[in-house]
Parts: sequence; structure tokens; C-alpha cells
Amino acid sequence: MSVGIVYAGVGGQGVLTASSIVGKAALLSGMNVVMSEVHGMAQRGGIVVTEMKIGEAKSPLLGQGEADIIVGFEPVEAYRILKKAHPESYVIVNTEPIIPTTVSLEGKTYPDVKQILGNMRDLHVVSLEATELARKAGNVIATNIVMLGALAKIPVFPIKKEILEEAIKKTINPKYHEMNLKAFQMGYESISL
Repeated sequence: MSVGIVYAGVGGQGVLTASSIVGKAALLSGMNVVMSEVHGMAQRGGIVVTEMKIGEAKSPLLGQGEADIIVGFEPVEAYRILKKAHPESYVIVNTEPIIPTTVSLEGKTYPDVKQILGNMRDLHVVSLEATELARKAGNVIATNIVMLGALAKIPVFPIKKEILEEAIKKTINPKYHEMNLKAFQMGYESISL
């Protein structure tokens, strides 16, 4: 048995760092973990997706309907990856959009975030203002850590909160520990299930 997780966002949001922290936490917990990253132009705001299985698994790739948890760092990217969800999946969504330059330049409009969330209503959706919480914790760069705080509260997530905090400390530069642990706690406290 394994838990399948998909992380989706855009370059610069810390998607790869967040998934690496969870991978490290799984290893610290003595769990098997396999992870794959698929990313395009990550440094230019391109799509970034990481797939992971924690538990009994040989391949990290998740087919349609195989993700137990989707961690969407950006609303449209969360919506794009929904085909990986099944009816009991949890979807954690940062509600602050990152509007691609092409949308602005081509005169297009970004979809309404409430409509995007409404289209996910058949799943267990947990939405939070992760970027704003990171800002309050000290820096928007901690948005990914806020998202990990929310992830720690999801019932099917198999890693203890304390182990995830330990993995954050082992990954992040010590001079940023206080801010990141504050961001993590804010993400954890921001949702109720």
C-alpha cells in the first residue's frame, strides 16, 4: 500500500524543494519513497510537477485516478492535474494565482479562482492563502513551506508533523529556520478538517 502525491505549480514556487523535504521526511520515518520530477522551463515560470509515492512502490509515476493528494501551489496548475485524482483525493490549493506573461500580452484573462475551486467541488478541497501566510511569516518565498504545513494535516498523509519539521530543518539554511517553521505552523493551523 502506498500514498500517491502530486505537487504542481510554476517555476520559482519551491515545488521541487517541497517535494524533496517530504521525501527526506519519509526516509527519516523509515518509509520507502520514490519520486519523479517533471518540469519544463522552471526558472522562467514554466509548469513544475513532481509525483511521489510513499510506501510500497517501485515507480513514482501516477496514472489517472491514482493520486491520493494533490498539492497545488497555483490554482490553474492544481486544476490541470486533477485527472490524477480519484473521488476520495484531497486537493490542497494555494488561492493566489500566478498569471503567465503570455496571458497578459495576448489580452487573455486568467480564470476566476472561485470558479476553479468550484470545479473541484467533488473532491476534498482544502484552499488557503498560502502566499499571504508566507508573507506574514516573513517572506513569500516560504509559500512552499506553508503548503507543507497544510499537507501535514491531511488525514491520509503518512508522515508525522514533527518529522516533517525535522526534514525542513535538515534542508533549509539554519538562518531561515525560524521563519520557515513559523510558515509551516501557519499553514498547519490555517485549515480545519
